[in-house]
Amino acid sequence: MKDFYLKTLTEVAQAIYDKKGFNILVLDVKGICTMTDYFIIAEGTVDRHVRAISQTIVDQLAKHQHHPYHIEGEREGDWIVLDYTDFVIHLFVPDLREKYALEELWKGGKIVDVSIDTSRPEFKRA
Repeated sequence: MKDFYLKTLTEVAQAIYDKKGFNILVLDVKGICTMTDYFIIAEGTVDRHVRAISQTIVDQLAKHQHHPYHIEGEREGDWIVLDYTDFVIHLFVPDLREKYALEELWKGGKIVDVSIDTSRPEFKRA
């Protein structure tokens, strides 16, 4: 994996965690998916939370001149897809993540180990 991708995927996972997103999974789907190389799948508690996580990711990546090719589901907020071409971010409310089970659909993908810093005091969870 290129260092650029690992750094960017880690930054996205960290942004999700920092915004109190959970069940974060990064999958390498090269070779089994023709539309992208990586999926980042995560959850927020409710639609408003999912929208906030989505906006945080867009803002964070824009600082590095990375802009989504397409965004789907912002209005509803229960499943938001941020398509950055080489990686696609799926943000769900828990019920929809369970219903659509992307992990099962793409179970041939390899889990990418991203290091999320859980020790940052300003983001410590209760």
